[in-house]
Amino acid sequence: MLRPIPFTLVLATALAAGQPAFAAEAPKPRAAEIAPMSAHSLLTRIVPAGRGLVAVGGRGHILRSEDGSAWTQVPAPVDALLTSVFFTDAQHGWAVGHDASILHSADGGRSWKLQNFQPELNLALLDVLFLDAQHGLAVGAYGLMLETRDGGAHWTRLELPITEEGLHFNALTRLGDGSLLVVGEEGMMALSRDAGASWERLASPYESSLFAVLASGASGAVVAGLRGNVFRSDDVAAGAWQRLDTGSQQSVFGLAAIPGGGVGLAGLNGFLEVVGPSGRIEPQHWRRAGAGPAGAGHELGAFSHLLAWRGDLLTVGDSGVQRWSPAQP
Repeated sequence: MLRPIPFTLVLATALAAGQPAFAAEAPKPRAAEIAPMSAHSLLTRIVPAGRGLVAVGGRGHILRSEDGSAWTQVPAPVDALLTSVFFTDAQHGWAVGHDASILHSADGGRSWKLQNFQPELNLALLDVLFLDAQHGLAVGAYGLMLETRDGGAHWTRLELPITEEGLHFNALTRLGDGSLLVVGEEGMMALSRDAGASWERLASPYESSLFAVLASGASGAVVAGLRGNVFRSDDVAAGAWQRLDTGSQQSVFGLAAIPGGGVGLAGLNGFLEVVGPSGRIEPQHWRRAGAGPAGAGHELGAFSHLLAWRGDLLTVGDSGVQRWSPAQP
């Protein structure tokens, strides 16, 4: 049986085409090339950084924007596919990706330094979360989990019961009560009440891959995965999950909090919807800047993440950054 794998690992196949599986000696990191079309090529995650935005993606591309419309690529010390980025405040952020790469910025994403690079592991990091300026966790493929207690100066691989299962950890978040929730393949769902020192395996509402997680309320969350499966719980530890009807079987890779209590969903084939507080799809249409409505065609490719921004939605995926505004049907 084939194992469903994250969006970023699927698209990485194209980037790695023609490259040898093994080398005589471990490769050294190469800086990302500045590419004129980087804002229109593979991007995987978009987050606020102070008053601006930072997006990361293929070939080590990192982009900044002050207004969500004009994007500038900044230098990066690796050309590996970057899969996630997280900022603790307006200045300090970390990006992770393939070759167990971890990058740090102390100036709002304008410049980046390499903190970790382990191509010999042949593993990808898929998400990163910092609990404060010093303590961070990075998770990824085949049970990879790294921890730092000194702001990323040193990273240690954690060996825990949940890492020994060898399942992909696709997404990680901190809930409203301070506990941590990680989700992944084969319905992987685990909760930590002690900042990642130990993890409790939870009963999952879905037995296949979960790709995204979003904290909700005091102790709840929304999780999303294959074939349009999205679930919400007001109490993750209690395990009472409600399936949200997305009206689609498109896999969902990105979740975003929408002002007013809604949840934005983004995924395969240009899938873009908002589920309202009632748990139903809102009758809202979105129009792409300079183009037609969402879902008008498959030329949009896949969306890997989205962000509510100044009344609009911003998506990233294999066609770069797209900006969407509310529109009448």
